Amino acid sequence: MDQIKKPLIIANWKMNPVSLKEAKYLFETVRNEVKKIKNKEVEIIFCPPFVWLDGLKSSFGKSAKLKTQIKLGAQNTFWESKGAYTGEISPLMLKYLGCRYVIIGHSERRQYLGETDEVINQKIKTALRCGLKPILCVGEKERKDLETSSGTNQDINLMVGQQLEKNLQDISVAKILDIVIAYEPVWAIGTADPCSSDQAMKAALFIRKVLTNLYRRNIAEQVKILYGGSVTSQIASEYVKGAGMDGLLIGGASLNVSEFVKIIEEVTR
Repeated sequence: MDQIKKPLIIANWKMNPVSLKEAKYLFETVRNEVKKIKNKEVEIIFCPPFVWLDGLKSSFGKSAKLKTQIKLGAQNTFWESKGAYTGEISPLMLKYLGCRYVIIGHSERRQYLGETDEVINQKIKTALRCGLKPILCVGEKERKDLETSSGTNQDINLMVGQQLEKNLQDISVAKILDIVIAYEPVWAIGTADPCSSDQAMKAALFIRKVLTNLYRRNIAEQVKILYGGSVTSQIASEYVKGAGMDGLLIGGASLNVSEFVKIIEEVTR
């Protein structure tokens, strides 16, 4: 675990904002506030809608130091690098636009767009081949899954375990270290009802157990595991400092400049 020291904070803007002007204002305001934070040991990834990537890329300017701390990511990608796939975006295009990371398998895409574990697995492989770091989202659907009579979290383990095994099928030991795992219980996303830090810690331990079985222990300990789901500045540090998470995947709160900056400050305090 010694290799994992720098927290990773990811801003998933989803289908927001509706103009490039708003996107630039949001990005540049957060960027300027982050410069004021004394502890620079944090990596921040902005994942805006596809159409704003090029505009935000220009906001970095020539600052190598800024690009080390703040990076661009995408919210999705296609499972092929090029071809006759109308309306899709390839990982090569994302890399050209300055992306370093890409979110894959978010619950909203699984639920609303019918993405299967097999599709997600293919997307991860293609993203890796094209030089992007996938942020793989996993998580159970119902809160009751955490409240089994035996207290062993059997239901959550079954669902998350199956997602990991299928999504990471045929991913090599060398490549798993380029993947970030985001634990996002579906019932906590956008509900103002976050998972407790104790539950998050249990989920993280289980994810590392699955990774140990798929690879080996020393490899599993190096993979970054994040928490996402109704995170606020009041509880952000509980997940990183209390539950041992390696960072956070932030949705709605990342669209609020003051709240998002407070989250970063709490995690790095």
